Formats: sequence, structure tokens, C-alpha cells
Amino acid sequence: MVNNTIIEICIGNVSDALTASRYPIDRIELNSALELGGLTPSLETLKYLKNRITVPICCMDRVRGGDFCYDENEYEVMFADARNMLEAKADGIVFGFLKEDKTINYDRSKAMVELIHSYKAEAVFHKAFDEIEDLDKACETLIEIGVDRILTSGKAVYPDILKGCETINELNQKYGKKLQFLPGGGVRTDNVCDVIRIANTGQVHMTSKKQYEGGYFGLDEPQLQTMIKNIASF
Repeated sequence: MVNNTIIEICIGNVSDALTASRYPIDRIELNSALELGGLTPSLETLKYLKNRITVPICCMDRVRGGDFCYDENEYEVMFADARNMLEAKADGIVFGFLKEDKTINYDRSKAMVELIHSYKAEAVFHKAFDEIEDLDKACETLIEIGVDRILTSGKAVYPDILKGCETINELNQKYGKKLQFLPGGGVRTDNVCDVIRIANTGQVHMTSKKQYEGGYFGLDEPQLQTMIKNIASF
């Protein structure tokens, strides 16, 4: 925690996670393929990290890029992936199931939350939330099924997260006693302090990434250092 702010960093590979763990990071969201918006990490990556770092690790559970409406085969794989990651001591699972009409798939989401909580881990609904039209109804549904945290840009289009921070603040004022709101999606060194101040949820999600030769996205350590310095000083 820096300046009373919980910091979560989105990481896409094992080396970057090890590097990030040396900084005052409170939580890692572990993914693969950040260039696709983040997909399920390998089980061996999770196991490797759990044996080497103490930072809590929440794992993305997403079998492909694109939308968040999955067929039965994809859902079964995601459910099995979640169970395997939980068995490997994941501290949370990050997921999002929508129907074709962009509303929450209640039955699948409820089943996932029940699985996650059976392992005493955190259930996190990711930015699929931002595709939903009625955010109030979505919050009420996610509270009902027991979701612990929502990752959201407040429906702002990437990378303009500041346009959604007032919405996040409003949702937090209404529902913040029953679930957490985690602002993320476009947090940068030049706006992180404004995101924290306006959203006012006490936490922030960031990537601090750059594109490397070969086309993949990875951690930019100098950017992370600046991000933490800015959070500490505002």
C-alpha cells in the first residue's frame, strides 16, 4: 500500500511478476497475452510464482479474446481452469460471464463465485462489467451472488478512464459497503493521482506496460517506479 492506496498490477508473464513483487504492490492480477486484453495464465506460471513470492495473486480466467459470451465448451474449460488455479493456491479468480444482451449470466456467475469462495479466495468480476447498460442492476446482481470486487473503468472507453471515474465514485457511494470497486483500464503515470482522487475507492489497477520487440506487452519497470512515486507524493 502506498499513500493509503491499495495497488494492483496486471502482469502477463512470470519474469514481470517477479520484478513487480519487489515493489510495494498489494496484489497481482496474473494473465497471459496482455496484447489480447489478458487471458488465463498457465498453471505452471502460477505454481512457480506461489513458491517464490508472497504477494497475493488473482488469476484471470478467460479462454479467448473478444466478447464475454461463451459457449458451453468454453464455460466448462473456464470452470475447470478456475478449480485448478484455486487448487494451486490462487488468491482470487477474475472472470466475467455475460449473455448476448449484455446482461450478467446469473447462473454461470453464481456457480463461479460459489466455487471461488469454497476455496476461501476472492471472486472478482472484470471489465465485462463495463459492457452492461444498467450498472446499478448489475451491481445489485453481483452483490446478490457474492462477488467481492468489480474491476471497472466506469464505462469509459480505453484509455480515457478519467471520463468514468465519477461513475465509479457514484457506484462506490451506493454499493461500496457490500463490494469493492477497483478503477482500471487506462491508468497511466500522468493520470493515476486523478483516478485515485476522483474514483475515491482506495485502490487502483494498473499495468505499467510497454510493447516489446516481437509484439508482446510486458512490464516497463521505469514506468512502474514513476507510478509509485506519483502515488506516494500526491
